[in-house]
Amino acid sequence: MITTHYFLKLNKQQQACYFSIEEGLKSLAPNFNVPLLEGRDIFDIHFLMRLDHPEVFYSSGIKYKYYDNSSEVEVKAEYLFDKKKVKSHQQAMEARVEKLARPAMNLSQEEKLKYIHDFICENVHYDKLKKQYSHEIIGPLGQGVGVCEGISKTVKILCDKLGIWCAIAISEANPEKGIKYRHAWNVVKIDGKYYHMDATFDNSLGKGEEIRYDYFMLSDKQIFKDHEPVIWEMPKCEDGDSFYYKKKKLSFTKMEDVEKRALQALKKGKTLTFHWRGGYLSKDILKEILGLIEKAAESKGKHAKVYANIPQGVIRVVFGDGISQFIEEEADEGNRD
Repeated sequence: MITTHYFLKLNKQQQACYFSIEEGLKSLAPNFNVPLLEGRDIFDIHFLMRLDHPEVFYSSGIKYKYYDNSSEVEVKAEYLFDKKKVKSHQQAMEARVEKLARPAMNLSQEEKLKYIHDFICENVHYDKLKKQYSHEIIGPLGQGVGVCEGISKTVKILCDKLGIWCAIAISEANPEKGIKYRHAWNVVKIDGKYYHMDATFDNSLGKGEEIRYDYFMLSDKQIFKDHEPVIWEMPKCEDGDSFYYKKKKLSFTKMEDVEKRALQALKKGKTLTFHWRGGYLSKDILKEILGLIEKAAESKGKHAKVYANIPQGVIRVVFGDGISQFIEEEADEGNRD
């Protein structure tokens, strides 16, 4: 099952161009013709086709030229590798996807999605150098590194393999907010409802000590607390009750629940990660939560290191013998100034 979200959003002429580009690149043709378009650039179609088809990871770009009085445009394809190496990488990627998908085949849809999410968080490191292959599945699947585009494409190809409807959402940069680049994440359909999942943002949290689910199965209202609006339309994600922490009974609206869970975590010697659902994490609310946590820690002769993802209202508490600390987290893969 391959989700072709962007193909279905195009008109017939644009779909014909999309199909010609897909066929040309999959056959590794050096040149091919596509229909002349009006109203949308061929570069856009090339980009959208590769969002629908992450298996075309070897296309690095296209150039094209018009001819007078012609209804077609000649496209020159650019590839990351020569033909022999492309085929070798294709075989490796197909085998890798098959091997990764096999243990999850009999899971529920939500369990499959969590399996994919956890694979990214446990096995992929953000590529600060932003190498070209890190924008494609070959980065996360072949090298264990990737940027948001490569990570979201990896999520999609694994969702396609496991029968989950999945598309890649793209947001624009916002220099006024210090956001330098476009960002990519996924929209998925689980049990008939659409959700956002940003494995890149969750991967930037936890510092490798635990898997975070701050951006797992969120609604539009939840994800756009710290994501820019999408460039191309996505299905509406209206269910705000299926996010991880609420399902795990780790979403609190009362201070006494925070205190109770903090004492339980101390007794068991565990880290506590929870979601605050009692309103925005204002300075006053955060101060009260921190006071309760530190009071609980002191009752056991400990101190607390507290991490807070303020936009999403998620707090992680590590109890120990060191000094008390508060760290405001920013889940953005180094996208800001």
